Amino acid sequence: MLFVISPAKALDYETPPHVKTHTQPLFVPQASELIDVLKAKSPQEVASLMDLSDQLAGLNVARYQAWAPTFSARNSKQAVLAFDGDVYGGLDARSLPAEDLDWLQQHLCILSGLYGVLRPLDWMQPYRLEMGTRLATAKGRNLYQFWGSQIADYLNQRAAADRTPVVVNLASEEYFKAVDLKALKPRVVSCVFEERKGDGYKIISFMAKRARGLMVRYATAIRAEHVEQLQGFDLEGYRYVPSVSSPDRLVFRREGKG
Repeated sequence: MLFVISPAKALDYETPPHVKTHTQPLFVPQASELIDVLKAKSPQEVASLMDLSDQLAGLNVARYQAWAPTFSARNSKQAVLAFDGDVYGGLDARSLPAEDLDWLQQHLCILSGLYGVLRPLDWMQPYRLEMGTRLATAKGRNLYQFWGSQIADYLNQRAAADRTPVVVNLASEEYFKAVDLKALKPRVVSCVFEERKGDGYKIISFMAKRARGLMVRYATAIRAEHVEQLQGFDLEGYRYVPSVSSPDRLVFRREGKG
């Protein structure tokens, strides 16, 4: 079973990693190609392309210029420890021991506009390039066309060893769209997290993001091998609701903030 999550805009390269174990990212030639396109853009063009402030555009232009195809402890950090958004607050990989990170390495894939797919312990240099960015390249007018079926092909390869391959989608719509579902062979199971609002339940974006990270943490703790095991997810007040779920869409609800 493979879990798929989105990256985060916020990054933490100040906190030293608590483990030294690392791997090299897999799609460096593709990332280098994208960086070459980005390096040719002015701060104003980057600000317009990504809807960034002048300050953020300047920061990311500097990142593109500093980016190198050789990854080291000086310029990189393990991806799951470098990302710092809501999903990663729920996952809290900084508190996980080495054996849990090793399990994650075998079961978690982080989708990325620049790197395609990152394994948790892949070294990553700082960047900003959201999957929905309309960055024109020789392969097309946006990143979905650039990546094509490459991400699905990789997930197929990773899942091939499983007797009943499953991809658990915990990514945003923007990022999971980068997975070519026509090319993807494993079954896809999505998890939905809802909050009590008045008489009904509603998906609240930042809470759902945190819950996705919590689900990965839960799966790591129980060493989940089958989709059915995920139904036991109960962190921070969530409960599985079979009456509104289906085999490929697991719905979790909570009555109030846990």
